[in-house]
Amino acid sequence: QVRLVESGGGLVQPGGSLRLSCTASGINFRLYTLNWYRQSIGKQRELVASITSDGTTNYAESVKGRFAISRDNIRSRLSLQMSNLEPEDTATYYCYVQFRGSPFWGRGTQVTVSS
Repeated sequence: QVRLVESGGGLVQPGGSLRLSCTASGINFRLYTLNWYRQSIGKQRELVASITSDGTTNYAESVKGRFAISRDNIRSRLSLQMSNLEPEDTATYYCYVQFRGSPFWGRGTQVTVSS
């Protein structure tokens, strides 16, 4: 069974940084494209960043230059380094993978950017 567990969220001031992690189990981690999504109150869930099995990355325009996605295939861990955070980044952040045609989500970790 695929399981994704996010951690690292919290309260941070504007301009601050946070590092999110997602630990995966039940999946041959290195073979799949991995993704971070986020959802804020009243808005649809949106793709923040993705990383393919060969390390190619993709970012939403709103986070380019501020966020960096990475993966550790040995530890089956996906990370998102977030810098220069803005109040608009406040959301629940989710780890996502599509495995054998089925979507799998973590439970999310809350990020709040506020002074």
